[in-house]
Amino acid sequence: MASQVKCRRCGATFSSSRTRCPNCGTRRVVQSSRSPMGTPGTVKGTAANERAKANTKWQMAFGVILVASVILSVVVMVSTNLNGLDTGSVRATPTPASELDASEFAPVVESAPTPEPTPTPTVEAIRIYSYTTDITAEKNWPTLSLSRDVGEDGNPYVMQITATVIPMDIENPTVTWEVSDPDVLHIEPMDDNPNGIKAWQTGTISGGVTLTATCNGVSQSCKIYCVD
Repeated sequence: MASQVKCRRCGATFSSSRTRCPNCGTRRVVQSSRSPMGTPGTVKGTAANERAKANTKWQMAFGVILVASVILSVVVMVSTNLNGLDTGSVRATPTPASELDASEFAPVVESAPTPEPTPTPTVEAIRIYSYTTDITAEKNWPTLSLSRDVGEDGNPYVMQITATVIPMDIENPTVTWEVSDPDVLHIEPMDDNPNGIKAWQTGTISGGVTLTATCNGVSQSCKIYCVD
C-alpha cells in the first residue's frame, strides 16, 4: 500500500503515488534520495583535506595563545593592584590656607600715575590804585590828608586802595598788604574786593609811609604821605 503525503498548499492527504493533489491540483514535490557530495576538504586522503587539517591546527594554536595572553594580562593587573594595597599609597596633605604666604596670591595693584604739578602762574607786575588813579606811576604819590578830621558820620577820612595783578588772566590771585608804620597808617581788608584795603591816618610822619602789595613773590610799593 502506498504511503500517504500531505498537500503543501491545501493540506489534503493523498497517496504518494499521485504527482498532484486531487483536491487543489498542486504538484507534489518529490524529495531527492541522493546524498550530497562532500567537498574536497572533507574527503580523506586529498590535498585539500590535509590543508584543512593544518589550518585547523593553526587556528587552535592561535586561540590558545590569545587566551593565554588575556589570562596573563589579568594576572599582572591584579598583582599590581594588590601590591599597591600592601604598600599603601600616601596622599599629599595640602598646605593649610593659614600657612600660605598671602603675598604670593595678592593681586598686584599698580600705583596711580603721579599727576603733573600745576605750574604756578608767573606774576609780571602789580599796579596799585586809589579808586581809579594809578598811584604806582612815577612821581604820582598820593597824599592822605585830613585824616584827623572826621566826616559827618563821625568817622575818619578813608582811602580805598586796590591792587591789580598783571597778567590779568591769572585766576584768583592772592595779594598781601604790608605797611611800614602801622601806628601812622591803619589798613583793613575791603569787604567787596579780596585784593583791596581801606586805609586811614592815625598819626603823622615826615617822609610818608610805605605801602607794599605782594603776590607770588612779586611786590610793588607806593608811598602815602600822612600830614596834619
